[in-house]
Amino acid sequence: MAKLHVKKGDQVLVLSGKDKGKKGKVLTSLPTEGKVVVEGVNIVKKHARATQHMQAGIHEVEAPIYSAKVMVICPSCKQPTRIKKAPVQKAYNKQGWARACKKCGELLDK
Repeated sequence: MAKLHVKKGDQVLVLSGKDKGKKGKVLTSLPTEGKVVVEGVNIVKKHARATQHMQAGIHEVEAPIYSAKVMVICPSCKQPTRIKKAPVQKAYNKQGWARACKKCGELLDK
């Protein structure tokens, strides 16, 4: 199982592919595959048969893309950035780690 640098809810910028330059929110992350599903990016058409819950037809859905093709946008400085691990004080005097922006140093995980 690989660890991803992006999490569900992060705002990301697509770096390469047919959707290069688009921004969107991460809907789901698939760490075992190393992929993420981004809102409005990598739209594919799915042909669906009618069921009791869904109507038949051609539906447009977001398909997963590799997490290496996206870069996190820092919520405080609004810039695409790489991430670093920053020490964080946790309960009972234990130290943990959180994701932080490489440009401004602000924590991404609140």
